[in-house]
Amino acid sequence: MIWSSVTACLVPEARKGPFVFHTNLAAASAAAAKLGFDGIEVFAPSGDHVDAAQMQELLDLHGLRLAAVGTGAGMILHTLSLSDSEGVRRERACEFVERIIDFGARFNAPAIVGSMQGSAGSDQSRESALANLADSLGRLGEYAARRKQDILFEPLNRYETDLVNTVSEGVELCKRAGGSNLKLMADLFHMNIEETDIAQSISDHAAHIGHVHFADSNRRAVGFGHTPMEPVMQALSEAGYDGFASAEVFPDPDPMAAAEMTIRSFRRYVPG
Repeated sequence: MIWSSVTACLVPEARKGPFVFHTNLAAASAAAAKLGFDGIEVFAPSGDHVDAAQMQELLDLHGLRLAAVGTGAGMILHTLSLSDSEGVRRERACEFVERIIDFGARFNAPAIVGSMQGSAGSDQSRESALANLADSLGRLGEYAARRKQDILFEPLNRYETDLVNTVSEGVELCKRAGGSNLKLMADLFHMNIEETDIAQSISDHAAHIGHVHFADSNRRAVGFGHTPMEPVMQALSEAGYDGFASAEVFPDPDPMAAAEMTIRSFRRYVPG
């Protein structure tokens, strides 16, 4: 079954980022529940920023699940990456993600590794950076496995990283890192840029997909862009995908309008 989710960003420095709600967690949870979402995806400054008891209280109060937890604040706030050429900084990056894993594990919610994959840049070769990234993911996969959790690795478009851009490249990286709990996070916005055929890519790699970012071609809510969404969601459904389609989109024209369009589009394209 495909479940609906909406993003809530608690990092002020990411206020211009593609998150539906940039407000306190209580207000975001209440809005998500009011509109009929199944879950909420949280982007927090650190693994200990949100009180676990408060999180559980909000989930129980509103009948929500914690869909996933983002790790990108490690890059935004501390410029940490899992592919850094310096071992000490890679260690710090891994420790940051581990704290996010610890938090998410309390709610059976996986951690997403997207921007923290970093880039090769001019400091090292792409192959060296990929080797560092695979090593870091292997360590994090083992850490998450001990907590019975998955790691969700997100390929990003070419304008955000020079490492892993396509779903197939993400699959290869996860195989290289090892661990059956390393899954792909398929972001439909990034796929719109990098994949020749989004639906076919999903069908080809469905067994590796553990989470979906439900976004249109312009990174607005599905319905505000031009991605042909019906074949995409049909591919997920036919593959037996059992996970969240979470709206990581800009809050345009405003948060509630973006959330409302998302849930309308979700109900349109996801079989009842």
